[in-house]
Amino acid sequence: MSEARPEAGLFVTCLVDLFRPSVGFAAVALLEQAGCAVTVPRNQTCCGQPAYNGGDRTNAKAIAKQVIEAFESFDYVVAPSGSCAGMIAKHYPQLFADDPAMAARARDLAGRTHELISFLVDIRDMRGLGVKFDATATYHDSCSGLRELNVKAQPRALIEQIEGLRLVELPGAELCCGFGGAFCVKYPEISNRMAANKTRDIAGTGADLVLAGDLGCLMNIAGKLAREGSSIRVRHIAEVLAGTADQPAIGEGPR
Repeated sequence: MSEARPEAGLFVTCLVDLFRPSVGFAAVALLEQAGCAVTVPRNQTCCGQPAYNGGDRTNAKAIAKQVIEAFESFDYVVAPSGSCAGMIAKHYPQLFADDPAMAARARDLAGRTHELISFLVDIRDMRGLGVKFDATATYHDSCSGLRELNVKAQPRALIEQIEGLRLVELPGAELCCGFGGAFCVKYPEISNRMAANKTRDIAGTGADLVLAGDLGCLMNIAGKLAREGSSIRVRHIAEVLAGTADQPAIGEGPR
């Protein structure tokens, strides 16, 4: 691996690409600030998680092979999502357990794959962001990032460096927001109740901003807050850390 300027391949994720490209641009800015040379492979696709979770191993393998090929040459693979990073780092090797050659390639990729915020803190030791953002924020820990990749302290360590941003811990921060990919489609009533519990706890903090590292969670929370008529804003942590949070919050229309 190159020492001075490591090559980082950005796995953009489907939701970022289709619904919130500003998160991808923020991720690029942060990775460059951390001293990486960043490439966004044009032939990347979905990580295959929807097919994998739905039991469709055939299509999940086909998608995973394409991802492995697209990111095989980079020192690191970084995703602004614990969910997608967890799929690659934890489930790709299991997916190819019956194929020794592909399993070896999957393990190699898994060992180089990181969630964005944990990469900045744990691998690049990022400090001194020089960012100001006036708000009282609370933070939601996404299930995959927390339970599969141990992302917990890292975002809080960077939030502490943002001038003007006050963090109020969220009761039940580690509880699911009810999104869960296909879960919210299969079990809408349960999902809605979980989302209501989450927004209730968010409102109880008195925060005017919700941060998290997974766009699926953020879109689910933002949608529920909007339906409740709340003025609480929702943003991906990368947008605030990169100083690019001047666009509308998630779920808001053009200003």
